[in-house]
Amino acid sequence: MTAPRPWRGVLVATALPLNDDLSVNHDRYAEHCAWLVANGCDGVVPNGSLGEYQVLTPEERARVVETAVAAIGGERVMPGVAAYGSAEARRWAEQAAEAGCRAVMLLPPNAYRADERSVVAHYAEVARSGLPVVAYNNPIDTKVDLVPELLARLHGEGHIHGVKEFSGDVRRAYRIAELAPELDLLIGADDVLLELAVAGAKGWVAGYPNALPRACVELYRAAVGGDLDTALPLYRQLHPLLRWDSRVEFVQAIKLSMDLVGRHGGPCRPPRVPLPPEQEAAVRAATEKALAAGLS
Repeated sequence: MTAPRPWRGVLVATALPLNDDLSVNHDRYAEHCAWLVANGCDGVVPNGSLGEYQVLTPEERARVVETAVAAIGGERVMPGVAAYGSAEARRWAEQAAEAGCRAVMLLPPNAYRADERSVVAHYAEVARSGLPVVAYNNPIDTKVDLVPELLARLHGEGHIHGVKEFSGDVRRAYRIAELAPELDLLIGADDVLLELAVAGAKGWVAGYPNALPRACVELYRAAVGGDLDTALPLYRQLHPLLRWDSRVEFVQAIKLSMDLVGRHGGPCRPPRVPLPPEQEAAVRAATEKALAAGLS
């Protein structure tokens, strides 16, 4: 019997609703998770960068996971467990297991530019929590690159089961498949969705479904199904928004789009600041164009 792989499909890296005083609105977050699933998404990834985990207290971070699990069930929740220390990351994985989650997502060490030995030790430590680990390769922010050869080693030693690929280098998909054919590749950046779907991705850790879930799910299903007649025009329509997922201001942009479509995006916690007028205008125009085209 094949083990379940709860990281497959469209898992939304959820934005976190904040009140005007910047406290977490857990009721709105629960409703948002349920709304995403009702609109075709397969699950959520709380406590990722889009969820502003770096500026949450430990109590808030734990409650966010518990809120998502209560709203949609633990089998649909794959929390981010990134931390500066491996022991702390393992504790977050254990908290996720206690809450009922079936997998976690983990960045490499990001307090410094770790070497390969440190990366392997880090993933080995968190894997001891007992939950399957999906690696998150984001060399742009962490300065640690999980190249295909290192991913194959991590998978071969049993430390990871999938990878969220955010390098932007779609050529890596084919090398990963050659070196570790059983390692699930997950689309990690919205603006390379089509390219990685065609290359064999098994899932998408997604940003823009926070605002436009049905259109994004339709795009993903068409792309992985090889229906390019549907996927390509839809990708072209959505790409002016999807490319914001790879920009520094991705949290503010996605939250603004959420506000514009009638969801609650709301403010961000410092040090993030509101978009400057020219960026706000660009996001607003792209979102309104998508809505005018009937995308939702």
